Amino acid sequence: MKKYVGKFGIAIAMSFCASQTFAQEVSVQVLSAVVKDQHIGGAEVILQKNGANSANSRTDAQGAAKLSTSFPDTSDSLVIIKKPGYSNLVAKCPCNGMTYALSPVMKDLDGMRIVLNWGASPADLDSHLAFPASHIYWQKKVGKAGTDSNLDVDDVDGFGPETITITKKHSGESYVYAVHDFTHNSSPDSNGLGNSQAKVLVYIGQSLVRSYYVPQKVGNLWTVFRITPEGEFQDINTMTGTQVSAEKVLDSVNQYLDTSTQVASVSVSGNDLENAKALNKEGERAYHNGDIEQSIELYRQAIDLDSNYGQAYSNLGLAHGKLNHTAEAIWANRKAIALASGATAATVRAGSYFNIAKIYEAAGQYRDALAQFELAKAQKANPVYDKAIARVKALIN
Repeated sequence: MKKYVGKFGIAIAMSFCASQTFAQEVSVQVLSAVVKDQHIGGAEVILQKNGANSANSRTDAQGAAKLSTSFPDTSDSLVIIKKPGYSNLVAKCPCNGMTYALSPVMKDLDGMRIVLNWGASPADLDSHLAFPASHIYWQKKVGKAGTDSNLDVDDVDGFGPETITITKKHSGESYVYAVHDFTHNSSPDSNGLGNSQAKVLVYIGQSLVRSYYVPQKVGNLWTVFRITPEGEFQDINTMTGTQVSAEKVLDSVNQYLDTSTQVASVSVSGNDLENAKALNKEGERAYHNGDIEQSIELYRQAIDLDSNYGQAYSNLGLAHGKLNHTAEAIWANRKAIALASGATAATVRAGSYFNIAKIYEAAGQYRDALAQFELAKAQKANPVYDKAIARVKALIN
């Protein structure tokens, strides 16, 4: 799938006119996240940076797009890729010569898609998803019967994507996702993975909900995140060195399936905290101005900087609900439950469980709805919860 580099090259043209205006040509490739080597034509590609004019283009039949920018291709600029029927992709640059994979919109309330992309090297990075009774990776692309997970795309020659889809996350089970540098699997001190520009994008419903960027550290195993039995994302984001074979990667991450294993909070710099607050405020302004999609993107960027920013999650759940993004609203409410603290914690949790239950009930998933209504009642007594429990029990029976 990387043959496109040879077709149109990776051209970087830099010139300065009399006014010293910066110019650079950026080339990207867009593929399907779920169909191997399928090029996505007609996708809108946008490069943007605060204070600069955006660059726009569309991919051709080979999924290739070229853009001329007035700003450098650096980590303070973003690439945005859109096409109807696919979730919008937003990722930090550098972007030149990179491949990106678009995820088709998911319809399952408890579904999830995890997409890994990276640069030209290492040639072979592998996605691993561990959960009770299963380990999804290139040798076991489909989980055991009833596990509702599979590896859609495996890549062995750089760039990616590597894609794992969970069609239904099972309540009460933990999941751990990790990236293994198979190219350097016997070199625990390799810096190949750390220098790979690897990024992991997580989609729920029709939205990109989490983005992870590989730490620039030594090691060949990047343990990225855990999903708790209650459905909360917990960032792990650690790099370690190992000499195990692919099938033994499970042994290296297995401890995280036990919820007694604590996940340390990822440290956030003071600058990132301030930037997250600023993005959240921008999101609130966009929301009140009626630009709900822009508010969602700003809240998501705030969460990328501070993954425990409770107010941003609360705002995000509200915005997703406004657009009837039900799967995304469930996810945001679950995080709000996990982050609730202080005197109002029980009220926040009860309300969030109730909101999740109503979504399940509307979708006809009555047993899931009943479980959430009962969790709401366990947090705080309310006649509304009692009526809801009686109602869905009658529907089940």
